[in-house]
Amino acid sequence: QVQLVESGGGLVQAGDSLRLSCEASGGAFSNYAVGWFRQAPGKGRTFVAAITWSDGSTTYANSVKGRFTISRDNAKNTVYLHMNSLKPDDTAIYYCAARSIMTLIYDFWGQGTQVTVSS
Repeated sequence: QVQLVESGGGLVQAGDSLRLSCEASGGAFSNYAVGWFRQAPGKGRTFVAAITWSDGSTTYANSVKGRFTISRDNAKNTVYLHMNSLKPDDTAIYYCAARSIMTLIYDFWGQGTQVTVSS
């Protein structure tokens, strides 16, 4: 059973940086993609970024392109979300999720970590 544990959230000021971590266990991740999603207060969950474990290819939501970077550390089975130039609109609960590269459905989810950006 795949398990994902997020960490690294917190309260920061606009313009600051933060790095979120997603530690994965319980699977053969070479055939997985890992994504970050976020849910702002009163809104639905939206896609932020994703990385394919095997070749490191990445995709980003337009709202974070140029500010956020997703990366992975194979040795630590960990995916990171580096967030720069944070804005109050980035305030949300951030979730990491994993899916097989054979599907488009994210089957496994972490518990989420809160990011709050003050103006």
